[in-house]
Amino acid sequence: MSYPDPAPSSPAPTPARDPALALVPAPAPARHPRRVHVIGNSNAGKSTLAAELSRVLGLPLVELDALNWMPGWVGLNATDPAAFEQRIDTAVAGERWVVAGSYTQFSQRVFWDRLDTVVWLDLPMHQLVWRMLRRSWRRARHKELLWGTCTEKFWPQLMVWRGEESLLWWIVTQHGRKRRQMQAFMADPRWSHIRFVHLRSTREITRWVQGLEQSPAP
Repeated sequence: MSYPDPAPSSPAPTPARDPALALVPAPAPARHPRRVHVIGNSNAGKSTLAAELSRVLGLPLVELDALNWMPGWVGLNATDPAAFEQRIDTAVAGERWVVAGSYTQFSQRVFWDRLDTVVWLDLPMHQLVWRMLRRSWRRARHKELLWGTCTEKFWPQLMVWRGEESLLWWIVTQHGRKRRQMQAFMADPRWSHIRFVHLRSTREITRWVQGLEQSPAP
């Protein structure tokens, strides 16, 4: 997003900053959301924040990864998109929920027309990479069972030549694309009914959740 240069004056004006990337305070919660989608790059903390919102707001938690991944890392989004879409539709059939995970192609088709809030976690890339290294090492070392069906290996996450099989490749290549995509969604008239909350740091995330905790429920 860019803006026209201001009219010449003396001294020369400072070029306008892109407001989508400016480090500004996190927005205060205007109301308690009822239908929330937490979205962002890999390792941004989507599941963690969604679980916290579930606790604070008393909303049922929906994990899209849990709906998608079958044993052996077989993803329904690729192998049976209709079944994945049906699972999502069933999970968000109620009037109140918080959804963790992006899958925007499916999410927009199934439930974005009912959303009141999208929380966009837009953390710096170096923080996402560091989190990925720590989390993948821990998961692999302790053989953690993910979504009841899968385990994660550490070294393949660093093999960027494998493309989408590598979390490191995914984080680096998707970072800018996701920012552009989210900015386009925020400007799209189809989603004008949604309140977008853009959080750029762990401090902003904490402050926003604290604001929800301190504000009276409707």
